[in-house]
Amino acid sequence: MTFWFFHLLLLFYISYVGATVFTLKNNCRNPVWPGIQPGGGKPVLKNGGFQLKPGQTVRISAPKGWSGRFWGRYGCTFDKNGHGTCVTGDCGGLLGCAGGGGTPPATLAEFTLDSPVDYYDVSLVDGYNIPVSVFPAGGSGTCRPARCVSDLNMKCPWELQVRRKGKVVACKSACMAFNTPRYCCTGAYGSPDTCEPTHYSRVFKQACPSAYSYAYDDRTSILTCKCTWADYLIRFC
Repeated sequence: MTFWFFHLLLLFYISYVGATVFTLKNNCRNPVWPGIQPGGGKPVLKNGGFQLKPGQTVRISAPKGWSGRFWGRYGCTFDKNGHGTCVTGDCGGLLGCAGGGGTPPATLAEFTLDSPVDYYDVSLVDGYNIPVSVFPAGGSGTCRPARCVSDLNMKCPWELQVRRKGKVVACKSACMAFNTPRYCCTGAYGSPDTCEPTHYSRVFKQACPSAYSYAYDDRTSILTCKCTWADYLIRFC
């Protein structure tokens, strides 16, 4: 028993030494239900989703080499069994997304850790629902904040708007709205040289200059931070 105890302890240490801490904070006036989707083969963190009350902060440890995305679900109602719906960002009607992704449009915070540095960004490629910011701490290198704090729902072109009860609750990407190669960067537009900014991506970029506005918006939107002891604050609103 002693051997197996120390063996498991060693495995835990190897997996989590240098672990990154994500601190999720709700700065919104209403509850947010963060969703978390890991990259392929990576563990699900905190069952993939939970409720975050206004002003509440939750800290989550991710093992070395983790990758995945975070987003905020809004206007959710769940029963005692964790089944329900969200107005935006829903993941199959579950409180814990359990590895599933959110229904666009949703503002994403994306991470690839220890590769060999941390890569991170705030992305509007899947559209926008609420403001999201990422603030790195404790790392070295550029480590700049990534953020989309403008209320894009107020500036969303009418053809991209998602409305509920007469109110704009999210803003679709042009790809989601029109599903054409030009807007989705596919087919003849499937490379950085052929897929250029459009009127719609410029609206997103003007509102949120450090966020991904379309699929090949790498130059100004993907950020890096040296992975040693770098932690991240993900703030909603």
